[in-house]
Amino acid sequence: MAVLTIPAEAKATPEQTRAWCAQLEAGDILYFPQSPVPLSADDASFLLGQQQTDSSLHKNIAYKPNVNRLSGFDARTANPAAVERLHQVMRRYSQSVVAFLTGFLAPYQARWQLDYASFRPQEEQGRDLPLRRRNDLLHTDAFPTRPTHGARILRFFNNIHPARTRDWVVSDPFAEMVRQFAPRQIAPQAGNALSRAGKAAACAVGLGAAIPSLKRSPYDDFMMRFHNFLKENPQWQAECPKYAFQFPPGSSWMVYTDTVPHAVLAGQYALEQTFLVRPEAMVRPEVSPLRVLEEIAQTQLA
Repeated sequence: MAVLTIPAEAKATPEQTRAWCAQLEAGDILYFPQSPVPLSADDASFLLGQQQTDSSLHKNIAYKPNVNRLSGFDARTANPAAVERLHQVMRRYSQSVVAFLTGFLAPYQARWQLDYASFRPQEEQGRDLPLRRRNDLLHTDAFPTRPTHGARILRFFNNIHPARTRDWVVSDPFAEMVRQFAPRQIAPQAGNALSRAGKAAACAVGLGAAIPSLKRSPYDDFMMRFHNFLKENPQWQAECPKYAFQFPPGSSWMVYTDTVPHAVLAGQYALEQTFLVRPEAMVRPEVSPLRVLEEIAQTQLA
């Protein structure tokens, strides 16, 4: 795992864009000291003036580009004009990230599903959140209500704080760590029913729990339980390899967060856009979590 610095003058040749995709898929972080998706001064000033009144309800404000909807604010106290302005800012941000990555990650040919964009105005250090929702514990990403069926979770971040870094810690990529936990420590749960094929696949990766949704594949079920297991494992949190990075104001970075265990220790005011990149778009499909787990299970999981 490495953080690879992308200078502003980097040329997006066909060979280079393919290399960038391959490095991302293997677990590297691509870092832009100067964000290629800058905000206007007016938009940045507006966002820096926003603060949620009840951080226990939402970790962040979400913009759903596929339905052009904003959520995560307190509708009881929000100023309608401010909400509309925030909606416009988030829509522009999402569109700008999509436009940039369509060229920067050209080998994917935009074979992704556009997921949520988010604005994170809260200070991360010392957040009082339930354990499974904490950002400061190392974890790989999985969505409890939006199964990916093997698509990978790519996230693009902007630190828009004018003065402070956004402090991350990461650990070794998924393929290097999952075998020490699957199937031994992530124990099957008795008394749940799967189809014969599904149960065999689940047990092969240490996954015996029933699928909680008909839409969730054995892959998604494992990834959700693995996310929870890492956050609930104090020994691993204390003893796993850790690599700290501080992303300066005005910078951007992107990473496959289903591959790289990550935690946010400190920082305030960040933007993020998520993509679900289809398996057939991968430059190195063999290093994806889906392929790693299917190799362990010796069966199809999604």
